[in-house]
Amino acid sequence: MTIINLRDFYPWYTEDQSIEVTDEVAAALREGKLYEAAYRRRIIRNKAHYSLDCNDGIEYSVCQHEPSPQELVERMDLFCALCNALNSLPETQGRRVDAHVILGLSYRKIAADEGVNWSSVRESVRAGLAAMRKYLKENF
Repeated sequence: MTIINLRDFYPWYTEDQSIEVTDEVAAALREGKLYEAAYRRRIIRNKAHYSLDCNDGIEYSVCQHEPSPQELVERMDLFCALCNALNSLPETQGRRVDAHVILGLSYRKIAADEGVNWSSVRESVRAGLAAMRKYLKENF
């Protein structure tokens, strides 16, 4: 039997805590500690430090989480409410809001496609968004 200090193996121990374990367990704990130290040395030697800003997908995978069933239901309700608010607009106004907000087209591109002045498209989109806010406040 070997006496080990748990503080050496587990970072959440703030004070020395000695216990007696079998030789196999002590050897396994020491082997794990040596493996972690070797891994850290390999990372430093190979300069394998990862930044979350380097656009290699690490940031995305870290930030993504699986939504809970309640979040999925809330998203569906919000999506339905937004669809109803968009459908409550007149056809031309709804088409312009859809093109600008959802498709990301500029006011000038929408105006050129419809053959109107871009400022009228801008005002139409602004008024449409205001009407959608009012619809959502009244109904949800």
